[in-house]
Amino acid sequence: MADPIIVVDYDSQWAGVFETLRGRIAGALGDLAAAIEHVGSTAVPGWAAKPVIDIDVLLASSDGLPEAVRRLAPLGYTHRGDLGVVGREAFRQPAGQAAHHLYVCPPDSLEYPRHIAFRDYLLAHPDCAKVYGELKRNLAMQYRDDRESYNAGKAEFVREILGRALTPRTE
Repeated sequence: MADPIIVVDYDSQWAGVFETLRGRIAGALGDLAAAIEHVGSTAVPGWAAKPVIDIDVLLASSDGLPEAVRRLAPLGYTHRGDLGVVGREAFRQPAGQAAHHLYVCPPDSLEYPRHIAFRDYLLAHPDCAKVYGELKRNLAMQYRDDRESYNAGKAEFVREILGRALTPRTE
């Protein structure tokens, strides 16, 4: 059985955990990485989240993935493929490290800008972040052992926020 879904209050240590992980990843990838970003719920102060750091690496070149896989392996990362999400390659975290998801994205990835836009929108709109945190808490209680239903329950809210975040504003 998969780990149960648990949503907790924001932990101010998450930013430091990300910086530690980022440093190791940046050291391994060097100039292969154009950006390394803290995305997802743990990146938004005050936001309730599953206590798992989400990290997106944007590659500098579309042909950099094989070398990224090679450079991350000595750190203990295992390449898992795209897991059904085109434009986002997943890696299993090394044993003994803080819980995190690592995704490596090519420059033309559609997922990378979506992750950044979603995070940035919620950083700029704390009222929406609070609503999303409460939605996740409720879904986690309702679907503690059913990740598929938990994710489906968030889908409409995520679509709505992404629609706002990715629509150019006219003033």
